[in-house]
Amino acid sequence: MSYFILIFACALVLSLALTPLARKVGIKTGIINTPSSERLNMAATPLLGGAAIYLSFLIALIIFRSEFRIDQCFGIFTGATLVSFFGLYDDWRELNPALKFGGQLIPLFVLVSTGVKVEIFESEFINILITGLWVIGITNSINLLDNMDGIAGGVASIASLSFLVLAIMNGQYLVGSLAAAMLGACLGFLRYNLNPARIFMGDTGSMFIGFLLASVGIKLRFPGLAVENTWMIPVVILSFPIFDTTLVTISRAKKGLNPFTTPGKDHSTHRLCLLGLSHKKVAYVVYLISLLFGALGVLIFYFPGITGYMVFAATILIGIIGVVFMERLYEGKRN
Repeated sequence: MSYFILIFACALVLSLALTPLARKVGIKTGIINTPSSERLNMAATPLLGGAAIYLSFLIALIIFRSEFRIDQCFGIFTGATLVSFFGLYDDWRELNPALKFGGQLIPLFVLVSTGVKVEIFESEFINILITGLWVIGITNSINLLDNMDGIAGGVASIASLSFLVLAIMNGQYLVGSLAAAMLGACLGFLRYNLNPARIFMGDTGSMFIGFLLASVGIKLRFPGLAVENTWMIPVVILSFPIFDTTLVTISRAKKGLNPFTTPGKDHSTHRLCLLGLSHKKVAYVVYLISLLFGALGVLIFYFPGITGYMVFAATILIGIIGVVFMERLYEGKRN
């Protein structure tokens, strides 16, 4: 337990120190976000917060690598580094969607080729296919969720905390180390990203975080429990990013728009603003929802089997109701 606290504290301190430096570099190099049709920021804001998150995460794990075999996460580190650099280039030059997607396939290949993949079915092809859908899906879900101050970083922090709790319960040093480092790095960044944000994480951070959380979800194991009863735990923990992506996909597809290339203020966070909530209150609501899903994920661990599937079914039902409510709210306000 103390080992995880040390990793968390190290990543937190590094992130608190490196994020202001990243802000200065972003301003000096011109890697900034200007007000757009997707974000609600009113002023140009540096984008290099993700670089601070990445460096804080990596350095903390290198310093405290003695408790786990760092070679076991070679594929995760390599893939995450690649996806971070693709994100950094996108922040700098704005890649087109096809190149951006292609840039995610290479890290995915590295991840799978080093043995980090879903192991639910007997068919290796199906397992690899599900791994690809999961990793690409979560990577892009966190990327899409980074549309308002404090949202992506806060949700990632809560998901990391949930994974850390489960890792401690199961004695998984590797997963616990990754989760503790991610938690510290994201919380340190949040100090400067809460509304009004002084820096954004950019694609450098959102794609890195999404890739890491997806990988941690795959690596999470539950000794003594059948995978058939535990596979849904990471899905429940990351339900809010999945919900938000599902919402905008359905909403944009209904209008005949490409869900993945059409920006817009139609995310769940934007729709909560339509209820009259301030940016800070929207963030608090999202944090509470994410904490609920994190707690439900832990609950499934305690009550596997039929109870776990009932919790998973309830999560899906909540998501469906949420999509219907958000769609009606959005259409009503537009009309």
